[in-house]
Amino acid sequence: MRKFLSGMLGYPVVIATLTVGLIGGVLELGGQETAARWVISALAVVVALLQARGMVDDLRSGSYGIDLLAVTAIASTVAVGEYWAALVVCLMLSGGEALEDYAAGRARRELTGLLENAPRTAHRLADGQLTDVPVDDVAIGDRLVVRPFEVVPVDGVLESDGASLDESSLTGESLPVDRTRGDDLLSGAINGAEAIEVRATASAADSQYQLIIALVREAQESKAPFVRLADRVAVPFTIGALALAVGAWIVSGDPARMAEVLVVATPCPLIIAAPVAFMSGMSRAARNGVIVKSSGTLEQLARVRTVAFDKTGTLTYGKPRVTAVHTEGMAPAEMLALAAAVEQHSNHPLAAAVVDEARTGGGTVRAAQDITEIPANGVRGTVGGHTVVVGSARFVERETGRGTSQPWAGTTAVHVAVDGRYAGYVALADELRAETRATMASLHRAGVRTTMMLTGDGEHVARHIGAEAGIDDVRAELLPQDKVAAVRAAEPRPVMMVGDGVNDAPVLAAADVGVAMGARGSSAASESADVVITIDDVSRSARAVQIGHRTMRVAWQAIGIGVAMSVGLMGIAAAGMLPAIVGAWLQEVVDLACILWALLAMRPGRAERAEVDRMRADVAVASADHRAPEAVLA
Repeated sequence: MRKFLSGMLGYPVVIATLTVGLIGGVLELGGQETAARWVISALAVVVALLQARGMVDDLRSGSYGIDLLAVTAIASTVAVGEYWAALVVCLMLSGGEALEDYAAGRARRELTGLLENAPRTAHRLADGQLTDVPVDDVAIGDRLVVRPFEVVPVDGVLESDGASLDESSLTGESLPVDRTRGDDLLSGAINGAEAIEVRATASAADSQYQLIIALVREAQESKAPFVRLADRVAVPFTIGALALAVGAWIVSGDPARMAEVLVVATPCPLIIAAPVAFMSGMSRAARNGVIVKSSGTLEQLARVRTVAFDKTGTLTYGKPRVTAVHTEGMAPAEMLALAAAVEQHSNHPLAAAVVDEARTGGGTVRAAQDITEIPANGVRGTVGGHTVVVGSARFVERETGRGTSQPWAGTTAVHVAVDGRYAGYVALADELRAETRATMASLHRAGVRTTMMLTGDGEHVARHIGAEAGIDDVRAELLPQDKVAAVRAAEPRPVMMVGDGVNDAPVLAAADVGVAMGARGSSAASESADVVITIDDVSRSARAVQIGHRTMRVAWQAIGIGVAMSVGLMGIAAAGMLPAIVGAWLQEVVDLACILWALLAMRPGRAERAEVDRMRADVAVASADHRAPEAVLA
């Protein structure tokens, strides 16, 4: 509550409007109607003058919109004595600006999130002594020690014999990456289970993690301002209303005729209809696990023509799973059991996937002895009298003296040797989500012309996933800056980008609409995005587009109804058949009609319900087609 009150202090016009409304109500109840009118009218004049000053500044910068209509509405309602209507317009204007500012307040928060996660210290090795120093003090050429599961503080070259690193926050690659002596390492990568030595090749300010922060800042600042929906109708409606009012005055010779027309020409249908529809759409989106941060984003969602996706954790589950067990002269279940027995002693992420598969269906993992783990290579141990070696193709080939089999396209292999003979491999992959293909089809039916996949994965894995998902355009082996460039060059526009990692934060900020998979994704991605999906389901990105379409349709319909009714009443008033007091009450009816129609955005339309049912059916079929765990061993 305290935070809300402190936030309200930043909007004195809202506070003044509410206070004056309360004072006016008390005065009217006390029989002081004239005093109430003067108090409220005085506030309305001040707000109109402030709005007029802003309107002049906008006109000088070459933009115009609903401000012109708002000033006209306040002036006309005060002139004809409809001071309560003037107060409502003032409250809607000031309150709307406060809501817009609140939504825009996220523009800087993602930088704070990124900076909180950035490495702060480094372990510098000099003259045999290990010293903790601020990461900004690291110089090019310094030798650093990165302890197990720590973040690599600056870009560097690996000085140890080997290392296994998690680079998912940088490149999007979900599987750990093995590096050998002399390989380049990027800041932000997470070290594996063994301490490593690194020689710095860049300062902290010039390293990859800081580059991501700079890209987010640049992308946020380069976003074009969004034009409000009502602005497109406000100017012609205002000009038409003023022309009709002046014409009625001239023809009738009665200045009251002008006031009678202007009373029913207030901009309430424009000021009210779109915000109510957008709030309704945003509320419904939230109920569906989609947080839309601003009303302008809903309109952009309705217009999206290109949708780009990150792969890992977005189109895929983001976790390696065993997809097949390929053997040479051994039962698959037996080889998997032997591999799992030694892998249970390894900290490698692929080892956990092998052990989990062996335990599927209530299976147990045997005991192993004499375990030796060679970092970035594999594990050796004894199981039931058999010597078992599990690891990379290079490691197993050294142990057996013969070549290994090639895994299927789109998979990573854990090779196995038993008693010095090659036994086969366990294939693992970051599998496609069951709802991914249905999502692509739904987006195309919603008017999206091109779907793209932007990933840091290798070409062969990316092509395999892209073909399986039904992606139109696949781009592989991309760094964050490459993704930003791809989104900025993409056509047709607007472009929506869907991602979940720290490496996706810059491209989410650069896209016309950034959508973060926030259920498991990084806070940096969520903060830099315009939309956050709180459920681990990529099909919600298609739902967001559908809700955007529905919201825009309802908003335009509500505006159309309000404008049509107002124009009809203006015609009647211009003919002298509508007294001002009656017109004022009828204008309230127009406002009510607009609000009730705009609230329809809270519910899905018939076409949207049919699309949701179709998507659910497609996902159900995809889930049923997914191989059961026992099929892995077939």
